[in-house]
Amino acid sequence: MSGPSSFTAVVVRSVDAEMLTNPTASIQLLADSPDTGGALSTQRVTLGVGADGAVPHTHELSAEMFYVLSGSVDVLVGDQVRTATQGDLVVVPPGMAHAFGATPGQTAEILIVITPGVERFEYFRHLGRIARGESTAESLLDDQERYDTYFLMSPPWKAARTS
Repeated sequence: MSGPSSFTAVVVRSVDAEMLTNPTASIQLLADSPDTGGALSTQRVTLGVGADGAVPHTHELSAEMFYVLSGSVDVLVGDQVRTATQGDLVVVPPGMAHAFGATPGQTAEILIVITPGVERFEYFRHLGRIARGESTAESLLDDQERYDTYFLMSPPWKAARTS
């Protein structure tokens, strides 16, 4: 980014961050695109044993970074499934297929950063409505452009997660 910044410093206290939970995962919403002048969006994801994180998708405009805080996570990177463990970093460029989930038999805690920022908090709230049966999975298809999240099929990911 060049030129003057369009936001001030962002400080998010853990106790103040919105937490979304379901039986297999929790997502701590840290900073969203509007908070950072569009620079980034970031969240901390905790996955239960072998839990799925995100299904295969791409972002046309943004890169996505996964930093493994603890545990082990399988990450789809293009047409390969890679395993990352504590301290590992995976960065996926715009347009590349990716997905993630805790490695079978393992838990994972991941810091995720998307840059440039895309509205993500409402995306995760939408996922929560789907999990609670208040909305359908198909309803996300109408918002793919809004969230810069385009879903796709990935035979390598399906094979890795069903073996």
